[in-house]
Amino acid sequence: MKNNMEDIDKLIKETLTQEEAKFYDELDEQNVFQMLGGLFKGKNSWLLIIMNIITAIAFGLLIYCLIQTFDVEETNDLILWVAGVFFCFMMISMLKIFAWMQIHRNALTREIKRLEIQVSSLSR
Repeated sequence: MKNNMEDIDKLIKETLTQEEAKFYDELDEQNVFQMLGGLFKGKNSWLLIIMNIITAIAFGLLIYCLIQTFDVEETNDLILWVAGVFFCFMMISMLKIFAWMQIHRNALTREIKRLEIQVSSLSR
């Protein structure tokens, strides 16, 4: 299967112009760190920067609530601090899930572009 993919890639690169071949090479698979870096490129980079700041604030608040949980004497206060820990944890989790969904969207867009180039080169 790998030889077939390499043959197809070679065939596609031969049919593309120099500029299209360079663009095709940029669409290659990325590792996790490149995917995370790709979040901060594009139109929504400002949104992810704000989300990371909010995540850091929520993590600090989570640590504070966790410390306060061990210092309380009354059960009602304990329940409130544990609810704060749970809320902060859920907030951080939801923000991270959104970031992973954006990574998936970027990967899917990259694959669609690869398919478009393959179809256009094979149609020539």
